[in-house]
Amino acid sequence: MTEPLDLFETDAPDLETLRERAAGCTACELHHDTTGTVFGSGPPQARLVMVGEQPGDQEDRQGAPFVGPAGRLLDEALESAGIARDDAYVTNAVKHFNFRYQGKRRIHETPKAGHIKACRPWLDAELALVKPQVLLTLGATAGKALLGSSFRITAERGEPRPWNDLTLVPTIHPSAILRADPSRGQDRDEMMEGFVADLRRAGELLHA
Repeated sequence: MTEPLDLFETDAPDLETLRERAAGCTACELHHDTTGTVFGSGPPQARLVMVGEQPGDQEDRQGAPFVGPAGRLLDEALESAGIARDDAYVTNAVKHFNFRYQGKRRIHETPKAGHIKACRPWLDAELALVKPQVLLTLGATAGKALLGSSFRITAERGEPRPWNDLTLVPTIHPSAILRADPSRGQDRDEMMEGFVADLRRAGELLHA
């Protein structure tokens, strides 16, 4: 599925150069059926970086991360937590949309380990250039991408821990709130409150 990663030069002097190089990435098969690579966005020296799973349908079409329904909910939660969206750099562990067709609709599919591995050099390069103080992982896939396969979102969310030279705070993905199922005991308002609390904790670390 993957091509040798050394075909892609990720040692870039700035984010714009890295974005241009990532645009031509063919390290996994996902580039075949998508609009293009969805790179991160935000201030190049942001103190907070948020890492999600992968772009969704709207993100793929618009070429920017977190611009669909989950992104709008993230904006709402950030505002409640007192964090300006423009002060954070947002990106994804996987840069192409993994999906299946249901009729004419493109339905999200969880990225495979090979997709995460193929994209990891781009994520590492983004973090090396931005040099954030706090890293927030959104959802299980992003958490496992950076913390390993043993990571469990239900047990570890909201708990800051050292990671390389910064502090990492894992939390749920905003799409999980959108998919809240009362029949499974999931209350959307409670999930939103918990999500905002995790974001607020990350924001407090920026001022510690």
